[in-house]
Amino acid sequence: MKPSVAVVILNWNGKVLLERFLPSVVQSSYENLQIIVGDNASTDDSIEFIKTNFPQITILTNNKNYGFAGGYNHILQRVNADYFVLLNSDVEVPENWIKPVIALMESDEKIAVAQPKIKYQVQKDQFEYAGAAGGFMDLYAYPFCRGRIFDEVEFDHNQYNTNADIFWASGAAFFIKSKAWKEVNGLDADLFAHMEEIDLCWRLKNLGYRIVACTDVEVYHLGGGTLNAVNPFKTYLNFRNNLIIMQKNLPKGDAYQLIFARIWLDFAAWLQFLLKGKPKFTLAISKAHFHFFRDLNKTAAKRSEKQIAFKNHTGVYKHSIVWAYFIKKTKKFSDLRWF
Repeated sequence: MKPSVAVVILNWNGKVLLERFLPSVVQSSYENLQIIVGDNASTDDSIEFIKTNFPQITILTNNKNYGFAGGYNHILQRVNADYFVLLNSDVEVPENWIKPVIALMESDEKIAVAQPKIKYQVQKDQFEYAGAAGGFMDLYAYPFCRGRIFDEVEFDHNQYNTNADIFWASGAAFFIKSKAWKEVNGLDADLFAHMEEIDLCWRLKNLGYRIVACTDVEVYHLGGGTLNAVNPFKTYLNFRNNLIIMQKNLPKGDAYQLIFARIWLDFAAWLQFLLKGKPKFTLAISKAHFHFFRDLNKTAAKRSEKQIAFKNHTGVYKHSIVWAYFIKKTKKFSDLRWF
């Protein structure tokens, strides 16, 4: 029998998205599949909509909104399957999107996590910001993707149609072996949302696991379904969480040096927002730094017993993506200098 798969969609007041995207999910062709909606204490009529229109879907509820990370942790405690697929509620999937990814993951017990190619649901010949063809990190732990550097998103001309080891997989369509999820205790709920999947992948990589992109499959992500890109709270989460995951996962020798460098790079972003007359975003960065330093001891207690030198990980660009993008004007992943 094929490995069992649970596709789990976390919902919070997302009836409009469920109406639009659930029909494609329920048409997925995989013989050992359960589809679950985990609800983060919605106050709309999402649950009634699912019960009425998709009785084949299992509904699991949380007693409050725990965010993306905590919400999934609470839901997946009650799910039994060989593989979990964390799928955003704003993702359209083709019929045969599960089998190729599972086949790739089954080929090596060291593959813990995978993602398909993620493209923009509104314009399906373009990659989508959150994941594209697989996630990478630069020398200073800035995340970027095959197909997306900062806000520059490429069109898909099959230029990244190779399965490859990556640093992180997108939480928009995140395949993980359940035993790997349990081994590292799932997502870090203190991150709430944003970069929690990078943290999870990083912890697994420190244990010797592989993270891969399966470009034999593509899915279509709308993006910005719950937290808009121009929201200062998203800026706060990204800046705070990036520092937290660096402290958690870098070896001590790397951590001191790289976090110090990142704080100065963050200051450049802070100054740019100030000069552009965006005080809410400037304040978001200041708040992110304050909370990072306030919680240093709490974060330190989460450090795993094993870290691998950052440069030794696959999926690390050993230069500055900030320099490459803003100074060298490199806009495409394929044009990056890797040596």
